Amino acid sequence: MKFAFSLLAAAMLAVPVRGSAQDGQAGPTANAPVVTLDEAVELALRVSAAVVQREGARQNAGSAERATGWAAYLPTLSMTSGASLASSDRFDTNTNTVVSGSSDSYNARITSGIDLFTGFRRGAAHDEAVATTTAAEASLTETRYQTTLTAKQAFFNVLRADETIRSAEATLDRARQGLHAAQQRLAVGSATRSDSLRAQLEVMQAQQSLLAARYRKQSAAYSLGAMIGYDGAVSADPGTVTEPVPLDLADDELIRLAVTASPAVMTAQASHRASEAAVTVARSTYFPILTASGRYTWNNTDPSFNGVRGSWDTGLQLSYPLFNRFSRENGYARARVNARSTQYALDEARRAARADTRTAIDALHFAEQQIVIAREAAAVAAEDLRVQQTRYELGTSTILDRITSQAALANTELNLIAARYDYLVARARLEALVGREL
Repeated sequence: MKFAFSLLAAAMLAVPVRGSAQDGQAGPTANAPVVTLDEAVELALRVSAAVVQREGARQNAGSAERATGWAAYLPTLSMTSGASLASSDRFDTNTNTVVSGSSDSYNARITSGIDLFTGFRRGAAHDEAVATTTAAEASLTETRYQTTLTAKQAFFNVLRADETIRSAEATLDRARQGLHAAQQRLAVGSATRSDSLRAQLEVMQAQQSLLAARYRKQSAAYSLGAMIGYDGAVSADPGTVTEPVPLDLADDELIRLAVTASPAVMTAQASHRASEAAVTVARSTYFPILTASGRYTWNNTDPSFNGVRGSWDTGLQLSYPLFNRFSRENGYARARVNARSTQYALDEARRAARADTRTAIDALHFAEQQIVIAREAAAVAAEDLRVQQTRYELGTSTILDRITSQAALANTELNLIAARYDYLVARARLEALVGREL
């Protein structure tokens, strides 16, 4: 990670970071720092508020799981102590006077208790906490992949803008060459003034396209910087592989993986298990609670351990609320409704995972086919422009033919760029859906 940590430090401390000029451009992106795809993803995960929140929820769930596990079967232990000082005046009959005195008391008490039977509440509460932890972990995984998807999209937008700039620059060079050819033919009287004007207009339009491409690059670079926690524009490493790579899994395997083990499905499944355990917890309120307790008390009139008067006692307590204004019924009914709702949410999550994964796979295959067609179209358009350029220089075709071929080549180049990055985004979206790298 050649740049990740220096970039993160720069983002927090606002110190200048190493940059690299891109394409000889001037402006905010000329000396912008450069990150690789892996660095962009790592930094985005580090500074994402959503990831931090999900991580906090997972830690809280883990703490609750520990508290409802074996710790719920341990006894409680507490200690209290106190002291009191009081005056006690009395009348001495021997002297017929009031004699002043004091009555002091010191005490300490240790109390312990343990639940012997709670109507199966402890086991159900632990099951609920375990399911909640699983749901929190799945939610964290889902958030991490969604953040990764967003970071990759921001990164690819910068690379796409770079390629669009290069395409616009090539288009501008070709337009200038066409203008030079038109001016030469005009000088020798083999072309009209209209040819020269149309060639000039083509150059101006190419300049506008280049200007728009550079503006989109700046916007994308600032978005990438904000995504990874950097206050400024950030460029993408041009060495990133952007060509299609075969998937490790077949289409049916991907769909099966998404339906059974995708982060969204795992989150819904764990939430349903937690809601079912909550039903058992609510049902446990219909059972009595049996508690054992013990206590040892120390008393003395002096602040010392001499002459201690101690006592102890133990006991069993059985408690059962006969009527609590339908509070138990209300809690049980709410738990059952919630369990039913989470079951429907789980079914919906599975259907959505199947549909979304199928759509992402289709988009991936569509982009693959688009890349093949667009690459062939770009080659054909380039050859057509070469022929038209030669014919125009020889005076056997019109300026309109050359301009038409030039526009066709520019469009095919942009289509190829769009298809390649549509493929990368579709692949990243598919990875976010199934919850693993492909």
